[in-house]
Amino acid sequence: MKTSYVFLADGFEEVEAMTSIDVMRRAGMPVVTVSINPGVAVTGAHGVTVVADSLFEDNDYSEAEWLVLPGGMPGATNLAAHEGLCEALAAQDERGGKVAAICASPSVVLACQGLLDGRHAVCYPGMEAPVEGVEWGDESVAVDGNITTGNGPSAAAPFALAMVAQSLGQEAADAVASGMLLL
Repeated sequence: MKTSYVFLADGFEEVEAMTSIDVMRRAGMPVVTVSINPGVAVTGAHGVTVVADSLFEDNDYSEAEWLVLPGGMPGATNLAAHEGLCEALAAQDERGGKVAAICASPSVVLACQGLLDGRHAVCYPGMEAPVEGVEWGDESVAVDGNITTGNGPSAAAPFALAMVAQSLGQEAADAVASGMLLL
């Protein structure tokens, strides 16, 4: 199976990042955490500092299973400002590769790049980008083609399980959910 990458920037939403990483790894998916900072230490929106597996420039994203963007502020703004990440996201979407974003990141990162044009998506309420052509929903998780979006911290587990289901099937996602006592 291809590797998935979870991108971390100072100000990221800890529960969204860590739940995605944990759930995907429980399912047996290879996941690499990526700092877009100059170093591997990244501090979340609530003061939790984590050490990423790698720096952005250490990886080749051309064969990625998933490119995953946690939300949080100013984490999402920091992700959107990283030119290399924006190029990787555009290339992933262009080849039909899977992209996932939760909380502020669907709006602040994906919509502002035009990656949600003509798609149905969700984001943290009130963060809907003033971008024409995005159909903003109010459910907790939305899947439209190769892009999966979640609305915030309470959607972290369903968001991560949606990625597992798309990569490994619903049975695998249900097995992980059951093991976590979510079913």
